[in-house]
Amino acid sequence: MSAATGSAGDSADRFSGDAAFAVHEGGKLAVRPTRPIETREDLALTYTPGVARVSSAIAAEPALARRFTWAPRVVAVVSDGTAVLGLGDIGPAAALPVMEGKACLFSEFAGLSAVPIVLSTTDVDEIVETVAAIAPSFGGINLEDISAPRCFEVEDRLRERLDLPVMHDDQHGTAIVVLAALRNAARVTGRTLADLRVVVAGAGAAGIACTKILLGAGVGDICVADSRGVLHPGREDLTPVKRWVAENTNRSGYAGTMTGALEGADVYLGLSGGSVPEAAIASMAPGCIVFSLANPTPEVDPEMAARHAAVVATGRSDLPNQINNVLAFPGVFRGAIDAGATAITEEMKLAAAEAIAGVVGDDLAPGHVVPSPLDRRVATAVAEAVAACAREQGVTR
Repeated sequence: MSAATGSAGDSADRFSGDAAFAVHEGGKLAVRPTRPIETREDLALTYTPGVARVSSAIAAEPALARRFTWAPRVVAVVSDGTAVLGLGDIGPAAALPVMEGKACLFSEFAGLSAVPIVLSTTDVDEIVETVAAIAPSFGGINLEDISAPRCFEVEDRLRERLDLPVMHDDQHGTAIVVLAALRNAARVTGRTLADLRVVVAGAGAAGIACTKILLGAGVGDICVADSRGVLHPGREDLTPVKRWVAENTNRSGYAGTMTGALEGADVYLGLSGGSVPEAAIASMAPGCIVFSLANPTPEVDPEMAARHAAVVATGRSDLPNQINNVLAFPGVFRGAIDAGATAITEEMKLAAAEAIAGVVGDDLAPGHVVPSPLDRRVATAVAEAVAACAREQGVTR
């Protein structure tokens, strides 16, 4: 037995009996034709010479590709593997199982095909050029697990360059679900969004996107903190994105720590990891709201948070009020693609959040401010709201 064979055998033995590895063995995706090829006529129509007629028609009238190819109904799930789940920069090969899983969720919840694509580059120019080059094969681009601040530039440049839906899910999927849950949490506690003073812990991809969507939804006051403290215009160490946040939030100009900012705050939104002391949560407003979304260990211990907060949400599936991106991205892309949208706008994201919040309906309670990730009504509701918004805005083909 060769050394290579022995190594493979050892690996097989090491992973046998592990349910997670059993699910992933051989990958989780396959490409299969939609029609059988059983006769010479089937072959002639599916491939040459029949396909030439279709290709010639598309060459003369490119819009026909929406009808006669799979592209408009397929999403590319693109990552460089630099910010994967809670694992960080693990590289493209290790990121591939996650992208395959994301493709499975597109199929399961939105009926869309998706192709995972991992790139062996972290250069912004190369990522943009590569995605732009393959874009004709797809109806939407889902950017995934690309680290900040590069993710902002990658998304912005692709949105400018491509006339199809592009969304970095780590930013906007999270933001949409957070807004949906916060809408309902505010209702449960007798508040409106305009009443809220929110402290966002984390100024990465999700923190920035959540801040922007909360501002767009009319949240009264937001204070954003990174590892060096609260963002304010007087800081000289800010990136352009953080500078924008500093200039559009923190109305009082507070220049202290995140825990200091929590005093009297209505909402804690954790998107950074680490831990928050109980004294800081106890200093918040009565009936406060705690969204502690780091996985697998929330920044605020949920049991401790429940002693002080009226509503507690986490990113964990074993606790109430799970903030899970699967509530957003399948329906957002389904709606955008169904409407023939050329972009995913801020208004479409707000519509998605409102649709998610609405699914809860009369079941609204402190332990149920957001639907279950397995609630099959959500993707349909989101898709319908997003498609209607796209048509109303006129961003459709």
